[in-house]
Amino acid sequence: MFWRLKSRPARLAIPLEIQKLIRRMANENPSWGEERIANELLLKLGFQVSPRTVSKYLPKRPTARPRGDMRWSTFLRLHAQGIIACDFFLAVTATFRLLYVFVVMEHHRRRLIHCNVAAHPSSAWTLQQLREAIGFQDGYEYLLHDRDSIFASHPDESISKLGVTVLKSPPRSPKANAVCERVIGTLRRECLDWLIRLTESHLRAVLQSWVRHYNTGRPNMALGPGVPDPPPGMPHDAVSTSHPRLREGKVVRARSILGGLHHQYFWTPAGAH
Repeated sequence: MFWRLKSRPARLAIPLEIQKLIRRMANENPSWGEERIANELLLKLGFQVSPRTVSKYLPKRPTARPRGDMRWSTFLRLHAQGIIACDFFLAVTATFRLLYVFVVMEHHRRRLIHCNVAAHPSSAWTLQQLREAIGFQDGYEYLLHDRDSIFASHPDESISKLGVTVLKSPPRSPKANAVCERVIGTLRRECLDWLIRLTESHLRAVLQSWVRHYNTGRPNMALGPGVPDPPPGMPHDAVSTSHPRLREGKVVRARSILGGLHHQYFWTPAGAH
């Protein structure tokens, strides 16, 4: 038995880089099995690996979810280019008046494309806001919202006629619309929690100012970091240097947002005012 074990031919382990590549391909393509990954490695990259060897390095999947079933997070990531999401949240004025804020945003660029306020929103009012947000653009494929009663069948049918598929999140599942919920949380923490809203028009003006700042000046970590809608002249890729220096002949100036609640910084010539 000893010499039989000693004389058994040993199969060399594949390099660590190919192991990581197999796991990467499995994570990026949840519907692929070991044979598809082995064929992809052979035909496209020139690595001959048997499907049985590939199966050894596949990430462990939950037993309750069969292979090939796309998770909700995977669907949102794959279709982020064409998904917009909307939701309501409450805001209270100085006179304890309840106002409803309606926001619509893009998943891909995290850009807020619409924001409005109403004291008593209705289905017709909500439908009009969605029409203004979607407009005649062809890039939107899905509209994600919760199961609020204000999203009756009439608004969803009208939106479907614009070529947008309506997706309703499961009941009591705010994480299914997590991107929009995160934007609402950011809006509260960075804007509304610091200001006293006097009237409906005052709240609308505050939101319009903050939305411009959010889209054109606020760095977003989900973008790399980046800005959802960068203005002309802003570099798209961050420049990292080990020894940062100020630019010769230029100074850093700040633009006040919402009376000094936030600031945007930019380069200007030293003699400019």
